[in-house]
Amino acid sequence: MAKIYVLHENSEWTVHLTKQLDALGLPYEEWHLDQGTVDLSEQPPQGVFYSRMSASSHTRDHRYAPEFTSGVLAWLERHGRNVFNGTRALQLEVSKVAQYMALNAHGVKTPRTVAAVGKEGILAAAKKFEGESFITKHNRAGKGLGVQLFHSFEGLCEYVEGPDFDEPVDGITLIQQYIKAPQPFITRCEFVGGQFLYAVQVDTSNGFELCPADACQIGDLFCPVGEQVEEKPKFRILDGFREPILEKYAEVLAANGIQVAGIEFIRDEAGEIYTYDINTNTNYNSDAEAAAGIYGMRAVAEFLGAELKKL
Repeated sequence: MAKIYVLHENSEWTVHLTKQLDALGLPYEEWHLDQGTVDLSEQPPQGVFYSRMSASSHTRDHRYAPEFTSGVLAWLERHGRNVFNGTRALQLEVSKVAQYMALNAHGVKTPRTVAAVGKEGILAAAKKFEGESFITKHNRAGKGLGVQLFHSFEGLCEYVEGPDFDEPVDGITLIQQYIKAPQPFITRCEFVGGQFLYAVQVDTSNGFELCPADACQIGDLFCPVGEQVEEKPKFRILDGFREPILEKYAEVLAANGIQVAGIEFIRDEAGEIYTYDINTNTNYNSDAEAAAGIYGMRAVAEFLGAELKKL
């Protein structure tokens, strides 16, 4: 019997989807691709295949999961299986350079960025931003990990030559224009089945780790007992969000065969939008969704169920 196959490397993120598949009574099977085998002489099973491979897999000691998934996707696509977020989606997931080129091809503005390999290359690239604040980030990262803000070339030198320098897993560091927002927020636009679902505003005042998944949330472990602190929600779904940029985002996703993604942008002080990330392993925040009454994983499960029904 045909079923839904979920390709991934992180059960903490995937359980939110499988709960929805269970609730809808849909048949499914998980393929955890941190390790395993694929017999290229055999035919893949019939069904719908949805890849949730993540660029940050190496932070969970799943260093080669994306490479193995790439092989599995090539096998599935060679045999004409229904694959969602396939090979091209994975290429963009693990390379911000590839993301920016795909966005620029459709007229979407991205921050000015220089890619560099090696410490000398990083320092040489930073000189192009002389007199400006800039950030460094990994070409293949996820969750905003490795992002550093610098206000001077000297500060970067200390970091690069110091003990805290974070070597990118693919060797490529991006030196990028710092976009100063009038308020500490970024916006993430969620798409399911290639259609806009909702936009969520993310408070960045506490740093750059922006993964909305519940598994990524860390409470304040050091709040003194009895002290009351007014908490503002870090994630808030925006009611009635309708921006012209959404049409371009939908074009980018369609052109690259991506069905499920979250695309993030920041607005500068002049109101101009800069898009800086396409996350094809998108996750959702349960508190924000409960407050808005809209659920991303439910929409993904319904989308996969409808595609399975077509078989």
